[in-house]
Amino acid sequence: MSLNRLQFEKSPYLLQHKNNPVDWYPWCDEAFEKAASENKPIFLSIGYATCHWCHVMEHESFEDEEIAKLLNDTFINIKVDREERPDIDSTYMTVCQMVTGHGGWPLTIIMTPDKKPFFAGTYIPKEPRFQRVGLKQLIPGIAGMWKYEPEKIKKATQSIQDGFDRSLEFESGMFPGLEAVDYAAEQLTQRFDNENGGFGTAPKFPSPHNLSFLLRQWFATKEDRFKDSVEKTLTKMRLGGIWDHLGFGFHRYSTDKKWLLPHFEKMLYDQALMMIAYTEGWQVTGNPLFKQTVFEIADYVSNNLSHKNGSFFSAEDADSDGEEGKFYVWETDEIDKILSNEESDFFKTTFNMLHEGNFEDEATKQLTGKNIPFLTDVLTDAKSAQFDAIREKLLIERNKRNHPLLDDKILTDWNALMIVALAKAGSVFDEKVFTNKAKNAFDFIEEHLISEEQLFHRYKEQESSINAFADDYSFLIWAAIELYEATFEVNYLKKAISLSEQFVEKFWDSKDGAFYLSDKNSEELLGKQKQIYDGAIPSSNSVAMLSFIKLSRITGDTKFEEYANSIGEYFSTDLIRSGSSITFGLQAVQFINNQPKEIVIVDCKNLSPEITSKISSVFSPFKVCLFKHSIKKELEEVSNFTSDLHIINESTTFYCCTDFTCEKPFNDIVELMNILNSNSLA
Repeated sequence: MSLNRLQFEKSPYLLQHKNNPVDWYPWCDEAFEKAASENKPIFLSIGYATCHWCHVMEHESFEDEEIAKLLNDTFINIKVDREERPDIDSTYMTVCQMVTGHGGWPLTIIMTPDKKPFFAGTYIPKEPRFQRVGLKQLIPGIAGMWKYEPEKIKKATQSIQDGFDRSLEFESGMFPGLEAVDYAAEQLTQRFDNENGGFGTAPKFPSPHNLSFLLRQWFATKEDRFKDSVEKTLTKMRLGGIWDHLGFGFHRYSTDKKWLLPHFEKMLYDQALMMIAYTEGWQVTGNPLFKQTVFEIADYVSNNLSHKNGSFFSAEDADSDGEEGKFYVWETDEIDKILSNEESDFFKTTFNMLHEGNFEDEATKQLTGKNIPFLTDVLTDAKSAQFDAIREKLLIERNKRNHPLLDDKILTDWNALMIVALAKAGSVFDEKVFTNKAKNAFDFIEEHLISEEQLFHRYKEQESSINAFADDYSFLIWAAIELYEATFEVNYLKKAISLSEQFVEKFWDSKDGAFYLSDKNSEELLGKQKQIYDGAIPSSNSVAMLSFIKLSRITGDTKFEEYANSIGEYFSTDLIRSGSSITFGLQAVQFINNQPKEIVIVDCKNLSPEITSKISSVFSPFKVCLFKHSIKKELEEVSNFTSDLHIINESTTFYCCTDFTCEKPFNDIVELMNILNSNSLA
């Protein structure tokens, strides 16, 4: 079998398509030049390695000789990994949402050789189905239009370009206040599923940044309904089939409203963000299930998504042997063969296994005879101990199956999120293993993904490539700040500052404010986008806004806060009107409007673990914490306002500062804990 040009790529997704009879190109100048010289339109297909419907479209159409011939005769065909090129994906996904009213992957775009789209869709079947056009009919139609109706295409491209230009416009205003926060919190409350947790109906996504936002709203207002909704959601997700009860880790999302039936891919970013949410959930509630979940997520990542070099892989596929979820589902007969009668009865009853199956086919809604394990109640200690032995037996058998594909590319932004999660959990639970993993991953990025003031987006097979995007910078700055607060190693502060300065230089819109998605010298597509709406991961501007506020409070350098203020002003109207879709951005609004505190600890020796453990265990989201060694002057180099803060009474000394003004120092840790636990607006 001949190989197409994708054989030379590093992306696991592109390599999946190297044997297709479709004459694929990666995104490159050669493809566009060839399209121009042969006067052919571009067929652009965007997806990712663990995307189920991407696999369906490949098997159905891209492996089909008839469809491949139609594609090759009509188009220059380009494949893009959305995770490698989020700029291309974001641009053309915006187009798809404009044209069709929805989006998703695989993303299908047909455009001119100068990158102007005139058709957009998602999954397209080979033959027409359920009022959905098939490729067999679409391609000849496009070919005819390209040859005989060029004016129609020109009109379509212009209309799409005009719409895209409008999507780049934001209505600026004053930096939002707490009324925007309250409005968003009420929006989420109205969408909250009181029975099952989460927001809205099926399909249901974890959206952990919504949960972190509501925990901060609880801290500020002491309205228990916010805390209760988070606790219910975290509990229901952990009991549901979206959680892998045998191998641990969260699947991408649930196809139903009860968190029972998942889409099975496991993404690194989901593990990171869920780890953060469960850590904060434990801080607030003390629920032991949440702590257990944090440690089990860490186990999953360590066992399945960790490279020996300290970095983290991207994802595991939903499919194996061409079938979604095959690796994870069970027939009751299988269970009976593996376990004793007593064990089998316990497992089937406890985890809701049925002879006819509990797992429905997503398209037909018919039971498949397969089961996905899920719980209806939290296990007692006795049942948990009983399950541990059963779990080991089932896991051994499951691991004999063909394992889903591992997407082993290493992405800076997703690794940064995992660093944040590990640093935070390591600090809160006083778990040095977590902290060290976070440090090792940061070291890896420094060594392999930063070269001569250039941050790169992807590492694969000893090659760093693709200039960083805004997510890479903003998430890595966040990671550096979290690592500083977890370790009090000033080096991480210096790195956060350096990265922030690079970020501003390369991505900041000096005319209107806010950060572009790609650097100012990057390839021009339809226009330079700026992102504020949070999706599966928080947006770059949301994270930057909060990180820059914190960095300003830690260093005393107000320039960082000025950038954060500019972001809030630029996106002001969207933050006020649509804040429930920008909950990470609103965390910045919560922080700055809830009397944030700078806690400075001064001592003549390294800080005792007892003190750090007490401080870290408390949920106090509107504070930053610094440690100053009274003899060493390292902190003063980056945080000048600490130079006048000294040890008193020859014992550990605490300063509580607000707006860069510090109150009288004290030595009593109890007094500090009272401050940290206090309601900011009380």
